[in-house]
Amino acid sequence: MSDANKEDDFQTDHLEAMAEETVDIMEENDELQALIEERDMLKDRLLRTMADVENTRKRGERDRREAEQYGGTKLAKDMLPVYDNLRRALDAADDAQREAAKAVFEGVELTLRELIHVFGKHKIEPVVPEVGDRFDPQLHQAMFEAPLPGTKAGDIIQVMAEGFLLHDRLLRPAQVGVSSTPA
Repeated sequence: MSDANKEDDFQTDHLEAMAEETVDIMEENDELQALIEERDMLKDRLLRTMADVENTRKRGERDRREAEQYGGTKLAKDMLPVYDNLRRALDAADDAQREAAKAVFEGVELTLRELIHVFGKHKIEPVVPEVGDRFDPQLHQAMFEAPLPGTKAGDIIQVMAEGFLLHDRLLRPAQVGVSSTPA
């Protein structure tokens, strides 16, 4: 073989080797790009999962706090008629009846005070509107509307039952009569 053939073979082999290297580099570049895309996708999924876990933790904490504060709502609502009945029993008696059954009325008063104390411990606060206050639909329930001279429309003219709040939530609105525009 002549030197020229050897040189041509060398150059051809060298060019083929370079072409294969270029193909290998392009394949490696494609693989690298695919790995980068996969990494970015996995990173995005990880960040979303971490955010989801944090949101779930916060929601669980909020639900726990609400259950702690408002978990007794049903029991509290069921106890309100007991309060109303004790209050009515005391309000219905005149002085002669109170004197005749003094011990009974003292027991009813003590029971009512204890119930109010228990309500206070559990952050159950009464909503006690006064005659002449403005009607607030967030706290009051209008049981009737009537014109009353000397009042403005929307003034409370009678209180039938107290309302109650548990923390900041309304358990029961105060039941009131409201003045309409006098005729």
